[in-house]
Amino acid sequence: MKTASYKVLLVDDHALLREALVNIVNSFDDFKVIGTAGNGIELMKVMTDGAKPDLILLDLNMPGMDGFESAKWLQKEYPAIKILVLTMYDSEIALIRLLQIGVKGFLKKDIHPHELNIALRSVAEEGYYYAHNTTGKLASLFQQNPAKQSLLEKAMLSEKEIGFLRLASTDLTYKEIASQLKITPRAIDGYRDALFDKLDVKSRVGLAIYAVKNGIVSI
Repeated sequence: MKTASYKVLLVDDHALLREALVNIVNSFDDFKVIGTAGNGIELMKVMTDGAKPDLILLDLNMPGMDGFESAKWLQKEYPAIKILVLTMYDSEIALIRLLQIGVKGFLKKDIHPHELNIALRSVAEEGYYYAHNTTGKLASLFQQNPAKQSLLEKAMLSEKEIGFLRLASTDLTYKEIASQLKITPRAIDGYRDALFDKLDVKSRVGLAIYAVKNGIVSI
């Protein structure tokens, strides 16, 4: 019977992938999956029911409560638990948001299991893991030139801007969005026009496409 040094909790909304990850992680020396969840809401229940993982392997794009919101909740309630995000997205915007939240590592879902093993061990023992392509993206993002500075500014979306993007990606009218955000329709026009300019898009469809590509909304 294997004695695990590190306990892992898996959070992913795809049941088949979740079970495959359980088997893969359990095959690694020193790691044992102690529980799973299908989204952030289920994660909250598992944690409040008493789960005590050392590390959480977290999907980014999930319904109900996504990886960004889940990571923010974990940082507030369980700051000692390390988070490794596994996702389809590797955009600079997603990376910056994850760094702001306090995520310790970031991997794409098309990696080889060997890299997942390395990443889990690195996060568990050293506190962080960013793949080579991720490091390159971040280094490029912070280079001092006008084009990169513009990209960095786009990455630094406020919570209000992100909230507006999420609602703008639904079938709600702008008037209904204003009601939900408890602001005036004129203020909504201001948010929309500012984001058109900041994100270099020309329509609400453009905003929605941007939100999907950068993991701000689930599809």
